[in-house]
Amino acid sequence: MHPVTTSLRGKVALVTGANTGIGLVTARELARAGAKVWVACRSQAKAEAAMAEMRAAVPDAELVFLPLDLGSLDATRKAAHQFLASGDSLHLLVNNAGLAGFQGTTDDGFEIQFGTNHLGPYLFTRLLLDRVIASAPARIVNVASQGHYKSNGIPFDKLREKTRTVTGFPEYCDSKLANVLFTKALAQRLQGTGVTTYSLHPGVVASDIWRRLPQPLRWIAMRFMITNDQGALTSLHCATSPSVAEQSGLYYDKQTEKKPAKLARDPALAEELWLRSAQWVGLAP
Repeated sequence: MHPVTTSLRGKVALVTGANTGIGLVTARELARAGAKVWVACRSQAKAEAAMAEMRAAVPDAELVFLPLDLGSLDATRKAAHQFLASGDSLHLLVNNAGLAGFQGTTDDGFEIQFGTNHLGPYLFTRLLLDRVIASAPARIVNVASQGHYKSNGIPFDKLREKTRTVTGFPEYCDSKLANVLFTKALAQRLQGTGVTTYSLHPGVVASDIWRRLPQPLRWIAMRFMITNDQGALTSLHCATSPSVAEQSGLYYDKQTEKKPAKLARDPALAEELWLRSAQWVGLAP
């Protein structure tokens, strides 16, 4: 049995990071359910390979490649404008792309995990928001992580510096807290529009996100992780299940609503993050 039981014929979905891991599975299953799926990622070669893999499983899949580099605000703007120029509706936006364990800064000088995991998706979502609202009922799904429970808060004074820790894990956790806070702030602003938002922990998935973890640590760790197919289940649940259609701004784990960390439930922190993010990307709040 396939995980999506609702027909998505006539619907348009956009999945970031859809060339690998749970993003690929998410895109494949949305296409299987009948959606036209935009496959958004950096590498056209990897996207083409992923789309060929999806078509082998779903021969009638309607797939479109969208070049998207969330580590660059300029590239993110170009991708959003390219999608908008297509004239397509947007019923499902799945912000799935992310990285972990990287060091350094983005093209715009932000800590690389915060910039790629939060700021890029924030800008991308904001630029597409009018189209999503016009397509309502619609959903925005943000793939976060249980790592957000380990965050001590958003270090606003450190976000314009390179990764401070050796593993990059604390910075990753901060970026995932930002995903949950962004989802809540977005839900507040979208009340009454017919657009609902969701954040989630996909499980600890044996995917490419761990590619910077050194061997043999990566090999050992991945033995205890779930598969990409299992990891995509909660994303697909949030994106398609009728049971969560009226819910918005909540956090999910194992296809079930779960209480996020205390910091993730702080409305003042969510608002500060929203306002600062808008300023950083040059948008009105």
